[in-house]
Amino acid sequence: MMGRHEPQKDLFNYHIDLDKRVRPDNPLRRIAEKIDFTFIRSEVGKFYGKNGNESVAPESILKMMFLLFYDDVASERELMRIIAERLDYMWFLGYGLNDEIPNHSVLSKARKRWGKEVFEGFFVRTVAQCVESGLVDGKKIHVDSSLVDANASQDSVVKSSPELIAALKKAYQAQESKLADTHTKESYDAVNDRMVSTTDPDAAVVRKNNQPSRPRYHHHRVVDDAQGVITALETTPGSIAENKKLLDVVEQHQANTQIAARTVVADQKYGTTENFVADPQQRWQTHMGDFLGPQKNHSRRQGIFPDSKFTYRAEDNTYVCPAGQVMKARRLHWLRRTWEYYLPKKVCAACPLQKQCTRSNNGRTVHRHEHQELLDQAREQSYSAQAKRDRRRRQVLMEQSFADAANNHGFKRSRWRRLWRQQIQDYLIAAIQNIRILLSRAGKDASTGAAALKIVPLQAVLMVFFHLKTFLQKTVRPLMSTGCIAAN
Repeated sequence: MMGRHEPQKDLFNYHIDLDKRVRPDNPLRRIAEKIDFTFIRSEVGKFYGKNGNESVAPESILKMMFLLFYDDVASERELMRIIAERLDYMWFLGYGLNDEIPNHSVLSKARKRWGKEVFEGFFVRTVAQCVESGLVDGKKIHVDSSLVDANASQDSVVKSSPELIAALKKAYQAQESKLADTHTKESYDAVNDRMVSTTDPDAAVVRKNNQPSRPRYHHHRVVDDAQGVITALETTPGSIAENKKLLDVVEQHQANTQIAARTVVADQKYGTTENFVADPQQRWQTHMGDFLGPQKNHSRRQGIFPDSKFTYRAEDNTYVCPAGQVMKARRLHWLRRTWEYYLPKKVCAACPLQKQCTRSNNGRTVHRHEHQELLDQAREQSYSAQAKRDRRRRQVLMEQSFADAANNHGFKRSRWRRLWRQQIQDYLIAAIQNIRILLSRAGKDASTGAAALKIVPLQAVLMVFFHLKTFLQKTVRPLMSTGCIAAN
């Protein structure tokens, strides 16, 4: 049976009134004033019966999980020990000095009973509250992702044949570590088809920068341009590439904010042909870096005519090569969705420009996407001056968002195991970051303790160094030259 907690002042308890003991500017006071935690009762009521022992009040459980990440407490056991010592925690939870602090297992049981959807709803409510407060523009958004270390060591990884690993994953009921709609051939033997972590089978074994491979999750995030509010997120196994989730998180942003995105900003990892074509179809401006830009030219193509030297004729759907020969469409590559235009090898063999055109003995081919006009339009947008400025701003916004989550709320390491628990962690952290933005933009910073770190924009740091350098040149150097200050 779902319990109810009625916070009341103790009349005879050492004459201590918690409402007076907690300072007026305590951040938890502002959180309790702005954020409604009681919504959880209607959300989880279906998980409780009508008879039996009363549980800990759901709103108290949600507040405890909030505190766990808000101040980045080391563990749930530690949290329960701290609650009895912190008067502001007890006030925030509605507890009195004589109230019994519940066992830490209450939190894990509640997570399992409620599921991730309840915590997703909590995150969405913070987004809606930021929208109502005018902190979300919604039209320009920034997308990025980050790898999160799973709560599993490298020693837990088992390597074997794909058949045995598939059987192990089925026994563990592991989440699929690759997309169902991937363009990869079924015969392709992926790395994670041959290994699995027995500690956390949902986490995929991936490499991060120069670090060794280990079980990790992939966190995909959307940040609004106006105030850095997190409007959408998705957590997947680490092997799911960031570019495969772009459309999903943008659609989630639009659903959470009820605002249509107009400009999508991302780095070149997202600038694939698939995403470039999808964006104009959705009426978005593509301010993403180009994954296949000029810097991606392969050495084997140096000295060879690029595709831009071939002229497309829309009237008869053909290309004209630099030598004036007409290239006709031969076939459609269903994976890349490109048409292949070719010249017979005997025509290329007799051409005086052959060495400048191809090194193949089978003749030159040119590929054209079935939505080439949209692709050209998207790439033109990605190279615009405004797109480059947006990508520079994206780097600052996303780095601030991820750094704040990592430094203040334990974002870079999984507390629990299995994908659904990692999703709960990410929803709670993102909700807390949004709440802090909501309160700080209202005129006061809600941070405390470890959460008090503020990240200084790069431009401000450079400005300080510039003024310091100017001061040294104008003041210290002249004094040194006159001997007033020793050079050492």
